[in-house]
Amino acid sequence: MDQKKICPRFEKALKILNHSWNTLLIYQLLEGPQRYSTIKNQLGISSRVLTERLKELEIEQIVKRTVIPSTPVVIEYELTEKGHALTPVLKAIEQWSSMWVNTEE
Repeated sequence: MDQKKICPRFEKALKILNHSWNTLLIYQLLEGPQRYSTIKNQLGISSRVLTERLKELEIEQIVKRTVIPSTPVVIEYELTEKGHALTPVLKAIEQWSSMWVNTEE
């Protein structure tokens, strides 16, 4: 493979995952479709940042937003096929962190 084609893609992937909260947000959605309030409460993220990150991940086609017509209207977020493709990556990071990362400072 041509290395010039690999590097920009790898760099963009890291940029997406390294953007504040994106990886934790994707990891949270591995559990399945969730409402905005559930994600916000689980992550402890501000509304402004959560809205920005969800929109960013929708644009990247990693997260799908579904409006469920009901009273009141329900909006759920879930991983797309592209988002689910990150599962082995995130599980590998989870395994690595449990072995090598000390949370005590």
